[in-house]
Amino acid sequence: MRSFEYGYLLEQPISQNLLMTVRTLGEYRGRQTLYQKQSPEALETLKKVAMVQSVESSNRIEGVIVAADRLEAIVAKKIRPKGHSEEEVAGYRDVLSDIHANAKRMILTSDLILRFHRQMYARTPEKGGQWKSKDNAILEVLPDRRQVIRFRPVSALATPEFIKKLCTFYQQAIDERQGEPLLLIASFVFDFECIHPFWDGNGRIGRLLTLLLLYQAGYEAGRYISLERIIEESKETYYEVLLNSSHGWHEAKHDLRPWWNYFLGTLIAAYKEFEERMGTITTAKGAKREMVQQTINRLPSRFKFSELQRACPGVSYPTLKRALMDLKRQKKVRCLGRGRDAEWERIGS
Repeated sequence: MRSFEYGYLLEQPISQNLLMTVRTLGEYRGRQTLYQKQSPEALETLKKVAMVQSVESSNRIEGVIVAADRLEAIVAKKIRPKGHSEEEVAGYRDVLSDIHANAKRMILTSDLILRFHRQMYARTPEKGGQWKSKDNAILEVLPDRRQVIRFRPVSALATPEFIKKLCTFYQQAIDERQGEPLLLIASFVFDFECIHPFWDGNGRIGRLLTLLLLYQAGYEAGRYISLERIIEESKETYYEVLLNSSHGWHEAKHDLRPWWNYFLGTLIAAYKEFEERMGTITTAKGAKREMVQQTINRLPSRFKFSELQRACPGVSYPTLKRALMDLKRQKKVRCLGRGRDAEWERIGS
């Protein structure tokens, strides 16, 4: 809530580069609407893959890992979750599905945040939907395995009131158009993480709230390209900018700019990838082929089929194989062995 108090956020200096980034995202949002009208079938394919990647990455950032073959089936609700990790993954899926379906009708309140947390832990023995009952701290594990406190969040006693005020200040700022919505959203998510209102699940709930608020503001790239995957791929930077911007937060003397730049940068990356994929897709069938080719471009120059398969959840084995064969005929990749464990290599990379 500190970012919204006493007009602090509105007095933060903004660079020309940041202004250009906001303008670029507005242009992306305009083109996004055209894609949604012109290519609904292709978008459905992207949505299915992004859903799996979002569930996997957001949980994996927090050390919650599920085998790839079971993960896809859990997200698709084809199997029942077994064990604590799978139960948490299924809970995250439920909240994410709810946001995808109902974002425009949701009203940001303390009760909604508690509901998300309760829903995320509904399948586990833990009782979600309650604010932390004791003070917590954000720790860093040093190379010698010692733990040091990186940041001390709001106390357990003060948490309910801080979250209530944060939601109120944010909604008022949005309703009264007191600032650029993208920067208001980024600041809300940042303050939420500084409050750290739950004993566990703060990072995941923060990322879910990110999607909710972006969808409400009309920025829907996260439906088609996993923002959580992009964050996971830049995890070290993610934690570093959170730390850098948190210095002086309790006294409202922090610098929001490192976090703003990172937050908007992830959204720019998502929109760029979205347009790259949509630029060459004309059918839902073509969407999967194009997705495989884009994924290969992001993998190391040498990769195994199993690594490609893991990076393309929702794409069948035959489709992956056909895409590889197409690239091989185009002399863009070559196979360095035989069998499913053989390595492949991009040519000219």
